[in-house]
Amino acid sequence: MITQNIEQAIEALNKNEIVAIPTETVYGLAGNAFQEVAIQKIYSLKKRPFHNPLIVHISSIYDLSLVAKDIPEIALKLAEHFWPGPLTLVLPKTSNIPDIVTAGKNTVAVRIPQHPMALKLLSQLDYPLAAPSANPFGSISPTKALHVEKYFHQHLDVILDGGDCHAGIESTILGFKNNQVIVYRQGSIPLEEIEKITGPLIYNTLNNETPDAPGMLTKHYAPSAETYLTNNVSEMMKLFPDKNIGLLLFTQKIQGPNIIHRETLSLTQNLREAAANLYAALHRLDQYQPDVIIAERLPDQGLGKAINDKLTRAAAK
Repeated sequence: MITQNIEQAIEALNKNEIVAIPTETVYGLAGNAFQEVAIQKIYSLKKRPFHNPLIVHISSIYDLSLVAKDIPEIALKLAEHFWPGPLTLVLPKTSNIPDIVTAGKNTVAVRIPQHPMALKLLSQLDYPLAAPSANPFGSISPTKALHVEKYFHQHLDVILDGGDCHAGIESTILGFKNNQVIVYRQGSIPLEEIEKITGPLIYNTLNNETPDAPGMLTKHYAPSAETYLTNNVSEMMKLFPDKNIGLLLFTQKIQGPNIIHRETLSLTQNLREAAANLYAALHRLDQYQPDVIIAERLPDQGLGKAINDKLTRAAAK
C-alpha cells in the first residue's frame, strides 16, 4: 500500500517486516539492519544473491559509531562534506552488524540519505536500516513509489511515498585501503567533486564473484528489452530494420519508421536533469515492450560518467 504514514512504517519495521522508503537516489527496500531475520526477507524479496552486500542507512553522523569503527580521517572528512547525501562509505564494521548484511565481509557500506521522509523515519527508530534498491535483482531501479508498487504490490504492506527521487541514480560508493580512496561504484556525486577533497582516486568498480560493495556486478539496472549503448544512435538503428525500437536519448532528435517510443533525458544538455530522469525514462520505455532499446552515450564527464556506467551495465550481455 502506498502511504505517507511514517507511523505505519515504524510499526512494520519494529516487527521485522520490510517497507519501501524514498531516498534522494532511488527507493529502497528497508529492514532493521541489526536483525538477521529482517535482512533475510530483503534478500528473499529482491532475489538478490547473498554475496552482494547491502547499504546501511543512519540518521546522523553521531550514529556512525554504532555500525563502523576504525574510521580513517579522510572518510570522516568526506562524511562531513557530503552527508546527508548520496555518498556511501565502506568502513570496518562493528559487531552490531550481522554478517549477512555485509556478505560475510568485515566492512559495512553506510550513508545518511538526503530525503526528509527517510531522515524523519530513521530519527524515530532505535536501529539503522539496511536498504538496497526496491526492485527485483538486476532490474531497473525505482525512482517513484509507483515503480515499487508495480514490482512488489503483492508483497509489501507499506510503500512510503516521498515523491520522485531528485538525484535519480544510486549513491557513489568509496572504500579505503592502504591510505588510498577507492571508487567501488560511480553515482550521484561526480568523482571530480570527490577528488577535490581526496586527490586522485583508485578504481575498482567490477567484481561479480566477491564484491566489496553493492553495485559492482557487471549486469544491472536492466530493462526487459535487449539494450545497446552507442555513440551513434542512427547507425545502430540500421542494424535492426525489422525490430520495434525504443530510444533513450540525451538531447538528439532522431526519427525513424520503426521507433515505437523515444525518451529524451535533457533537452538543455543538463547532466543532473538527465540523471534524475534516467530510470523513470527506462521504466516508460519498458512499458512499450520494444524489441530493442538503443541508448545514446552521454558526455564522459561529471554525472555523464555515472550515467554511462549505469547504461553500460544495463546493456551488458
